Amino acid sequence: MPYLYLLLNLGSFSIPFLYSFHPKLKFHTLWKPLFIGIAVNFIVFIPWDILFTHYNIWGFNPDYYLGITIFNLPIEEWLFFICIPYACVFTHFALLYYFPKIALQKPLSTAIGFILCLIFLGIAVYNWDKWYTLINFLLGAFLMAFTLLKSPNILQQYLLTFLVMLIPFFIVNGVLTGSFIDNEVVWYNNEENLGIRLFTIPIEDSVYAFSLILIHLLIISPKAKRLNR
Repeated sequence: MPYLYLLLNLGSFSIPFLYSFHPKLKFHTLWKPLFIGIAVNFIVFIPWDILFTHYNIWGFNPDYYLGITIFNLPIEEWLFFICIPYACVFTHFALLYYFPKIALQKPLSTAIGFILCLIFLGIAVYNWDKWYTLINFLLGAFLMAFTLLKSPNILQQYLLTFLVMLIPFFIVNGVLTGSFIDNEVVWYNNEENLGIRLFTIPIEDSVYAFSLILIHLLIISPKAKRLNR
């Protein structure tokens, strides 16, 4: 099924895109900061992706993508950094619109953020010889520290909305890593990660997703107050 990866991208993107024009939600009014966030993510994650693919830290099964590549990355991988963040950020703001009281108390969210920052940093330092673990958890620690210093209020809501986003995450990323299909779409060199899987998903992927979305929220949230009125 050479179009499976493409279908996962488009399936994740299509419904959030259509509902972006909902007359009350008006998510399309956030497209400018959203696409700035996507551009930042391209700068952060695409070079990382190219290098990790080149050094076989991870790779892509040609049975599940169309065969078009840019810098050795399938075109579907490039689309991933548009479709998945779009869907996730939409989900975050949709949840806040329909459940405006969803939030942790600030002292609690700050404490959780501080603990996560220390855990991420500790895992990175302890596993300095595993490239995916090291880079992934270092980025997570940096973003968490930056958020605590600059925009701690984001964590009051994001720590909860991310738990909801884990449901589609386990479905989409589960398929990408081999759940429900004969082989994985994306394979991983387990010598470069902790070797801990959530079903078929490397545990590092959950932190990767957390960072991917958080970058967007740091850029978008100052512009998004009108969505929650």
